[in-house]
Amino acid sequence: MVKQPAPNSPRRSERSRRAIYDAALTLVAEVGYPRTTIEGIAARAGVGKQTIYRWWPSKAEVLMEAFLDLAEQAAQEAGQEPYVIPDTGDLAADLKAVLRLTVDQLKDPRFTAPSRALAAEGLVNEPLGREYVAKLLEPSLQLYVDRLRSAQEAGQVRPDLDPRIALELFVSPLAQRWLQHTGPISYEYTDTLVDYALHGLAPR
Repeated sequence: MVKQPAPNSPRRSERSRRAIYDAALTLVAEVGYPRTTIEGIAARAGVGKQTIYRWWPSKAEVLMEAFLDLAEQAAQEAGQEPYVIPDTGDLAADLKAVLRLTVDQLKDPRFTAPSRALAAEGLVNEPLGREYVAKLLEPSLQLYVDRLRSAQEAGQVRPDLDPRIALELFVSPLAQRWLQHTGPISYEYTDTLVDYALHGLAPR
C-alpha cells in the first residue's frame, strides 16, 4: 500500500487565506459592504465560516487585511517596497514618485471597487470609518510626515512647517478627485500638485 504524503498545513492555510482575501474584495465590490457577510465570503472562498472566525473576529477585519495585502502586492508589482517613501535628497522627485504609484493603485480595477466601497461605508459607519483611517490611511500619511520632516532637517522646507498639514496640500486634492469624480487623475495632475505645494501660487 502506497503511503499518502501528509497534508502541508502551512501551504493549505496560505491558500485558504488568499482565497478569503480574494472573496472578500470581490464581494464588497459586487454587493457593497453592508451586504457582504462572513457566510458569503466563506462560500465564495470555498472554506467554512469557522475558518474565517478562527483568523478574524469580523468582516471588517477580513476586508482591512485583504486591502492591506492588495496594496502591498501593487507596490511590489511596481518594483517598490511597500510603505516606503524614498529619500533621494530631492523632495519633489520623491513625492512625485510615490504619488504616481498612488495614481496607479487608484486606477487599478482590483483596488478601485473595494476601496471605494470601504471609503463610502466609512462615512456612515463611524466604527468602520475609524478603523479604515487607523489601519489603511494613517500608516501611509505618517510616511509623508516622516519624509517632510527629513526635508526640514535638510533645510529644503521651512523649519516652522507642520508636516501633517503640509501633506494635505497634495494628498487631499487627489483623494477628493478620486472619490467625487471631480476630474481625471494622472501623473501630470499629481506632479502639478507637488509643484504647487512646494512653490506656492504667487509669482516667483
